[in-house]
Amino acid sequence: MVSRRVVAVVSLLAAVAVLPVTGGGAAAAPAGGAAARCEFIPTPENPPARPVRPPNPKAPASGTATVVLATNYGLVAMELDRSNAPCAVHNFTHLVRSWFYNDTQCWRLTNSARLGVLQCGDIFEVEVGGPGYRFADEVTGAETYPRGTVAMGNQGPDTNGSQFFIVHSHANIAPAYTILGRVTHGMSTMDRIVAAGIADGAQDGLPAHPVRILWAITI
Repeated sequence: MVSRRVVAVVSLLAAVAVLPVTGGGAAAAPAGGAAARCEFIPTPENPPARPVRPPNPKAPASGTATVVLATNYGLVAMELDRSNAPCAVHNFTHLVRSWFYNDTQCWRLTNSARLGVLQCGDIFEVEVGGPGYRFADEVTGAETYPRGTVAMGNQGPDTNGSQFFIVHSHANIAPAYTILGRVTHGMSTMDRIVAAGIADGAQDGLPAHPVRILWAITI
């Protein structure tokens, strides 16, 4: 007998598959399509937490990519905008295809008047355990981060790697974080994560109950 969870996964993937998405998760720009040149700079002081090579420096710069995260709270589907952040989206889909995010934990949850995000993407703990390289920001200075925004986390200018965050309420922060795209399905999953709380009743810290990315795919 097929479990209800399997049926739910198949149903959501089917729904995502019919969204008007171009670019899929292709590793290279389509013939005649726009392309960007990216620089992925090794960080020997912070070696890769999992075996992964930097992406190809040539990135598609048009269309969108869809990524689905399966968490222990439910599924989250995201539409990523290659034209807004070609290098960041190229890197994110590369890490997904490399299984970098599979079986990882989201180490930070915030829920305050200033910031409401779930931060994921580092293997060992908050801001520890990246891919072994960094790349530049793709920001204009006009970015805003409403509910459902998916953006790169960083540790200062041009320090992007594997860290990302999803805005579950709002993020009143400086426009210094590259926007990858938005959540198209699964904000109810985010709401369940927030409702489970933060450790010690804090407004910023480790989720009270572990939040895990079981697997991630790009379609």
